[in-house]
Amino acid sequence: MDCFSPSDKLFMHQALSEGRRALPTCLPNPPVGCVLVRDGRIIARGFTQAPGQHHAEAMAMAQFDGDADGVTAYVTLEPCSFHGRTPSCATALIKRGIKRVFVAMLDPDPRNAGAGIALLEQAGIEVIIGLLQAQAAGDLTPYLNRAGAALDVC
Repeated sequence: MDCFSPSDKLFMHQALSEGRRALPTCLPNPPVGCVLVRDGRIIARGFTQAPGQHHAEAMAMAQFDGDADGVTAYVTLEPCSFHGRTPSCATALIKRGIKRVFVAMLDPDPRNAGAGIALLEQAGIEVIIGLLQAQAAGDLTPYLNRAGAALDVC
């Protein structure tokens, strides 16, 4: 049984579209997309930039001022939990005050692999995993290495 609403699916489709905009500039990072929604409207969009620049979540959060009351994030890949060339996206979502995050698929990178979800949940953020997972896997799998790890460090 499908437990996702039509509007949730629509917003994740928009996040997937954003992720496709990342190519080829984001390489060797995977082409992740994010939309931020408040009151049924997209208020910000983001996609992974060139290595060392904003990831999708950070790009989207940079597009709106003020508090994040009532904001839901739709992200195509689990937010990173570690600081590489850029800060942790999971930590940035927490600091910004996002209270709900839909994640299409978990990041198989052993440096993350559920750790981003754990950070969000430990901060009291509601996390919903698996919305349009097959579509996200189709978009992202070619950019993950054979071991399942992202090809680059944040």
